[in-house]
Amino acid sequence: MASQALSSAPARRPSRLPGRFARLPELAGPGFLPLGLFARLPLAMLTVGTLTLVTAVSQSYAIGGMAAGAVGIGSALGAPVLGSLADRAGQRIVLLVAAVINTLAVAGLLAAAYFTPGYGSVNDAVAVLITAFLAGASCPQVGPMARVRWMALTTRNLSPGAASGNRSVAANRADLDTALSYEGTADEITFVLGPALVGVLASMVAPWLPLALAAVMTITLVPAFAVHPSQQAVVPAPRNVTAGVVPASGPGPHAGPRRTKRWAGAVVAVPVMAMVCMGTFFGATQNALSAFSAEYATAEIAGLLYAVMGLSSAVAALSVAFWPQRFSLASRWVAAALAMSGLSLLLLLPAGIWPMIFVLLVLGIPVGPVMVTVFSIGGVVAPAGRMATVMTALASGIVAGTALGAYLAGQLAETQGAGAAFVVSMAAAAGLLLLGVVTSLVMKRQPQG
Repeated sequence: MASQALSSAPARRPSRLPGRFARLPELAGPGFLPLGLFARLPLAMLTVGTLTLVTAVSQSYAIGGMAAGAVGIGSALGAPVLGSLADRAGQRIVLLVAAVINTLAVAGLLAAAYFTPGYGSVNDAVAVLITAFLAGASCPQVGPMARVRWMALTTRNLSPGAASGNRSVAANRADLDTALSYEGTADEITFVLGPALVGVLASMVAPWLPLALAAVMTITLVPAFAVHPSQQAVVPAPRNVTAGVVPASGPGPHAGPRRTKRWAGAVVAVPVMAMVCMGTFFGATQNALSAFSAEYATAEIAGLLYAVMGLSSAVAALSVAFWPQRFSLASRWVAAALAMSGLSLLLLLPAGIWPMIFVLLVLGIPVGPVMVTVFSIGGVVAPAGRMATVMTALASGIVAGTALGAYLAGQLAETQGAGAAFVVSMAAAAGLLLLGVVTSLVMKRQPQG
């Protein structure tokens, strides 16, 4: 069935991209790279866009913050549900329905924000909070779905017998490393570009425009991504697989021995917790930088400072495609997290904007590789038929962690200053290192591809 679907896909045209990345358009087909990049942009705009809109209309930072929090909670809860549905019914139908529902939810959020009679208390903003939650819960998870497609595309020709040659497995691993490196960079680009686009549009035109544009992009780009021929590579798992046991052969070259559902869940929890730590690092660093920039310049430049770390992180994520394959996934995680933990201590040193820019530029270097590696390991340990569920759970971990980090750092910044808030970032990096060590010990006992 899968081979028949794939045979109907259009012939791949030679790519003009340099090096290993030239393989990506050949694997996924024309148009997939830009489509997957821009289709995930509305998700990056949604939280900040909601914060900007509701704060501007209600004239209340508290209500604006609660609305943004409702978006984050909705996304953290809704993403795994969408992933689980995609595992059972296929990506196309789930993404198409989510695009329609999300567009309606964002339109409802805009209407609720402007037509709420008054914002004298939180009770007056119930409609805003409900629609914000629905907008977050229904937001199409393009990034995780794209990763699932790459994993399917890079493993579809490897049956248990075909993988006997090390060469085939090595080529597969190189393609997957390259694809996930690109995906990590795409995430970094959109989560820097999205908030920046919100700020420009809201300040120069109107606070409603960013969310309106996000809705238009969702209803146009997400359906195009949903029906792209690459979705044919992902075949919904049979019911007995999604509810049962991982087959001995597994879905790809990293397959290991049979695992029960309980054991598989415990193994998957480690990378999910790692993404919670990663999100905590992001949220805490964002809030700490707000306090830091307010002390040495103005709070408004905190986003620009944070973008510096995103830039170096994106470039470093691309470099993972060229790391030697003998450098195992678990070793990559430990090495990059160790560097991240050590470099995060430098956040306490700067006494000005330019020194902080240098620290953030250096600190971003291990961040991208850690994210790429954790997503890779998530694909390794995912039970058969649960790949989309695991990928969306990892993405949800980042969202939940960001909210947690922002809250903890905000409390410390309010009472003790930016230095105390940066301690949350350091603790999150240390948590990533600890989980990496645990993963290394676990994966040494399992066969690797």
